[in-house]
Amino acid sequence: MTQRRQNVFVLGLDDANLPTLRAVPRADTLDFHPLLTIEELQEGEVSVPDLIDRARKVLDAFDGPIDAIVGYWDFPVSTLVPILGERYGTRATSLESIVKCEHKYWSRLVQAEVVSEHPNFGRVDLTADDPRPPEGVSFPMWLKPALSYSSELAYGVRDLDEFREAVGHIRDGIARVGRPFEYILDQLELPPEMAGVGGQVCLAEEALEGLQVAVEGYVHGGEVTVYGVLDSINYPDSTSFLRHQYPSALPAPVQQRVRDVSERVMRRIGMDGATFSIEFFYDPRTDSVAILEINPRHSQSHAELFEYVDGVPNHHAMLALALSEDPALPHREGPYALAAKWYYRWFTDGVVRRTPSDDEIKKIEEAVPGVRIDVVPEEAQRLSEIGQQDSYSYEVAHIFTGGDSEEELREKYDQCVAALRLTFDTPSDPSDHSS
Repeated sequence: MTQRRQNVFVLGLDDANLPTLRAVPRADTLDFHPLLTIEELQEGEVSVPDLIDRARKVLDAFDGPIDAIVGYWDFPVSTLVPILGERYGTRATSLESIVKCEHKYWSRLVQAEVVSEHPNFGRVDLTADDPRPPEGVSFPMWLKPALSYSSELAYGVRDLDEFREAVGHIRDGIARVGRPFEYILDQLELPPEMAGVGGQVCLAEEALEGLQVAVEGYVHGGEVTVYGVLDSINYPDSTSFLRHQYPSALPAPVQQRVRDVSERVMRRIGMDGATFSIEFFYDPRTDSVAILEINPRHSQSHAELFEYVDGVPNHHAMLALALSEDPALPHREGPYALAAKWYYRWFTDGVVRRTPSDDEIKKIEEAVPGVRIDVVPEEAQRLSEIGQQDSYSYEVAHIFTGGDSEEELREKYDQCVAALRLTFDTPSDPSDHSS
């Protein structure tokens, strides 16, 4: 008997992830359907009720069974998955478990209940005439909204002057994501410690030091499984990522500790039937680990890395859980011993003078085995107008490389950067878009 093809609706389905979605086991029996665009989901100040209405119109008009609704982006995608899942009977973790991860302040409160491996933190009063750091939080520190996209409005500050400047930026921009997030909070019965906190709250956290490491895993039938540990390496003297590298080079005992902390925290959060990723810092000087943040989704940025090293993209776990199947991933069955996602960045604003054509990119990928390239900006686009950027740099290309040594990974990256021939003009006047 021929197995029926299953319909999987993907919130924010994008061209960059479609190849890796189609590389999961039995993808030939799955039909992937786009559900809302990235622009609808993340540009400007979104309206969650409007997004729900638009999604329901698409789903209600579909002539066939809806087998799964999935997503691999942050808010609002992460929260729409359980909301739509409840309406259409698809499998998802609870909305509360998602928000316990997404809301940085609530997440810290939950972490503090079960682990000590987190920085000192507190809330900042954005309405104060003379805002001050919360008691017990020392400089240097990071200020960040309770919810943001891709480190947007996250600022590292070393003194009170920088603190006040960052508060001003956050105060001006926090409503874009914070106001829609409050709609989600209104759907939940919040605990007393979250009463009156809302979605437009600013968090201060003492800065963490050391090596950054990411943990990927899932919860299935109440059991927490960590299936990968990756290193996140920054540009020199910068807080911006240069690359994610898999598998981690950290000592096995350190990797086991971040696994153990991850399992304790995810059990307390109450997630089930879903993937997660947690970012940590490991300080070799003190031999300590600390949670930076918890994401209630796997990282789509790592999909190619798992495919290169383990043989299957991490999208497999998300899809298998949504379809009530075994989410286990193979181990070290891919063609390469190591893999990396590189962030080719520009650290000043400018206008893109030239980008390679699709054919040029394809030729580079064919000439350099084990690479995949996504160019971020469009020709003639101003870098500061690209969405979802951190506060200090602009991503101009993502370059995925697989190899048998770090040296090979770097050589392939350097080859790709040179071959892309991306060029930029630095505008003389911020209002001049014609450079």
